[in-house]
Amino acid sequence: MSEGAARPRAVIIGAGIGGLAAAAGLHAAGWDVTGYERAASLEPVGAGLALAPNGLRALDVFGAGDAVRAHAIGQEIGIRRPDGRWLLRSSTERMVTDRFGDPVILLPRSRLIEALASRVPAGVLALSTEVTSAGQDGHVATAAGPLDADLVVAADGLSSATRAALFPDHPGPRYAGFTTWRLLTPEFPGPVPMSETWGPGSVFGVMPLADGRVYCYAAAPAPRGAHSPDDELAELVRRFGGWHKPIPALLGSATPESVLRHDVAELAEPLPAMHRGRVALLGDAAHPMTPNLGQGACQALEDAAVLARLATGLDGSGVPGMLARYTAMRLARTTKIVRLSRRAGRMTTWTSPPAIALRDGLAMTLGKLAPAAALRGLAPIYDWHPPATTPK
Repeated sequence: MSEGAARPRAVIIGAGIGGLAAAAGLHAAGWDVTGYERAASLEPVGAGLALAPNGLRALDVFGAGDAVRAHAIGQEIGIRRPDGRWLLRSSTERMVTDRFGDPVILLPRSRLIEALASRVPAGVLALSTEVTSAGQDGHVATAAGPLDADLVVAADGLSSATRAALFPDHPGPRYAGFTTWRLLTPEFPGPVPMSETWGPGSVFGVMPLADGRVYCYAAAPAPRGAHSPDDELAELVRRFGGWHKPIPALLGSATPESVLRHDVAELAEPLPAMHRGRVALLGDAAHPMTPNLGQGACQALEDAAVLARLATGLDGSGVPGMLARYTAMRLARTTKIVRLSRRAGRMTTWTSPPAIALRDGLAMTLGKLAPAAALRGLAPIYDWHPPATTPK
């Protein structure tokens, strides 16, 4: 972009994690940015999340990495059986940091939203404003009126209307066969070991946070759209209240209102591209995945970081070529991670006793004989680095 030229314009649809990251990154890259969010506030939907080293590197592109690193706490992680027996236990923080340069950081989703929103200037976001259509030519219709953009970034989530409009013949997300529950406890007396417990067809995760609260999540096969006959906390107590300590006490400290339940969907068939014309798809709009590898937020942040780096120094005429590069850099990687996450989800929801015995035996062997092997398996995910900024 030549000195004195008009700044290119970008429109962001959605102000979740991916949309806020894209708004922050494109603004820093020299673009005029307007973000539209149909909700009236930026209150995050969700309880907690994990950010792996690749997600932290993406956050560094927006200047938000260190704010998230402040939530790191030293801890071990392991896999347990419902009776409390450890199948695998290791000092993953040290091992992950030594191998990848950063630990996996657990934090409330609200803290990540705050860190990203602080990088978005006042006046960029228009709340309570729905985008009703976005054309491949960059023409956007909103409840507040139409406008034209050089680039449209659709970060409108799992049920993305933009994705459906751009790729009408694509089947879209499918139900992955299981549901999840998430909750944040009040401040809980410790120590609480970080662990994931594998039972027959179900899993319960316990993740202590830096502020003294504990993020808990659970998953189990269920009919799509099913709900508890009373409340979801009671459902968790029925399913997991007899499992090892501190799970019963953690559930006892929660309130029914704190429990979120969502069916899990994924994009089993990848899109042919992550863009069409001047419209880019980002995050769950492009590649919804199961939560088993903790990569949903990380991949949305990677998408936004790549867009920001590719857009630096670009004018509006270069957008179609830039988005072709975006698809080339992101589609194969995200497709692979969707597949790996699906594979991990299937393993944790096995119900066959022989399959469970094999799974648990492999976990024990891995923990005793090859604790670094799991990190090697994660290297293709965690070793990602954002592209360098190069003027176009």
